[in-house]
Amino acid sequence: MRRSHAGARLSEEQRQILILARSFAKRELRPTAEARDEDEDSFDRAPVDKLGELGFLGMLIPEEYDGLGLDMLTYLYVLEEIAWGDASVAVSMSVHNSLPTQTLLGHGTDDQKDRWLRPMARGEILGAFSLSEADAGSDAAAITAQAVRDGDGWRLDGSKMWVTNGASADVVLMMVRTDEPQDRKGSRGIGAFLVPTDAEGYIPGKKELKMGLRGSETVAVSLQGLRLGPEHLIGEPGLGFRYALEALEGGRLGIAAQAIGIAEAALDYARDYAEEREQFGRAIKNFQGIQFKLADMATRVEAARGLLYRAALAYDADELRKRKLSSMAKLNASEAATWVTRQALQIFGGYGYSREYPVERLFRDAKVTEIYEGTSEIHRMIIARELYLERGNDK
Repeated sequence: MRRSHAGARLSEEQRQILILARSFAKRELRPTAEARDEDEDSFDRAPVDKLGELGFLGMLIPEEYDGLGLDMLTYLYVLEEIAWGDASVAVSMSVHNSLPTQTLLGHGTDDQKDRWLRPMARGEILGAFSLSEADAGSDAAAITAQAVRDGDGWRLDGSKMWVTNGASADVVLMMVRTDEPQDRKGSRGIGAFLVPTDAEGYIPGKKELKMGLRGSETVAVSLQGLRLGPEHLIGEPGLGFRYALEALEGGRLGIAAQAIGIAEAALDYARDYAEEREQFGRAIKNFQGIQFKLADMATRVEAARGLLYRAALAYDADELRKRKLSSMAKLNASEAATWVTRQALQIFGGYGYSREYPVERLFRDAKVTEIYEGTSEIHRMIIARELYLERGNDK
């Protein structure tokens, strides 16, 4: 095994799942990651479909809905391994597992769970999530895409941005306004809809050309008179934003695991290169400057991992501090990944700046973990706010 992942605390089931994830990442993802990064015009869904065949798209879904019914910590173990292999594949896995499926599980009807959740757990349907718009990023409650009553159903119009898997997924959990333009209710005027991507009026744009995670698919989506029946609305029509925030609490743990996987991959490459590369007649691993870099990189990776696992335990136990810990874990892991990949690039020197070596890709992939599912600045605001709320609860 590449890492112990809390060693003796792993059950035999967890151990076998982790071995399977590592093998898949090493044999199928890492050798093909570069090709996916270079192909910016198309999206290779095959690796994600294979994750579905392995059961990795239903890890957090109970067995009664055809999932594996595993805990958050085990899921994060696996996600970290997948990100070690290819972060672009890991982000598809993260979005599917944490956002549409968990919202369905928490707020969907029995019929919705049978129709969507079961095949999503089996990997037969790929889910996506859409909240952001061109003018609504960190201020997500400022979205303007509109749903209006249409008989007993709804008609959706507007534009959404930064939809991962937005052209290739089978269904998108989409947040749109359900209040009226002349009577806006802020965050309480947003509904959560299950939007099939083959519905008439669902128009995805071209794959965005991005700095990193080039192997993943990110698109804008236009909604033009898209009609949905009442069975596509999840929960109450004005509570969609609350549902989204709930799902994002678990989602940011997934991004933290992805960041750690990227950082671990960069550390592995840097360690191996330092052993092979010779300057001044000896391997550069023998120079104190390189040793200090590797030591600091390894320490930051383990520290980020420890905080993430603490946050995962709080999430599973539904602790009061789970929101603060989730933000801390995401903030710390994403900034650690950016720092570690930068050090790895420095160890590689001029070769690190070349696209012929993987640390250049890892450096680009790491940066976005500081941005999506809440920027580092937003998470610092959340953490500070939670500190004051905790003080009030303790009085």
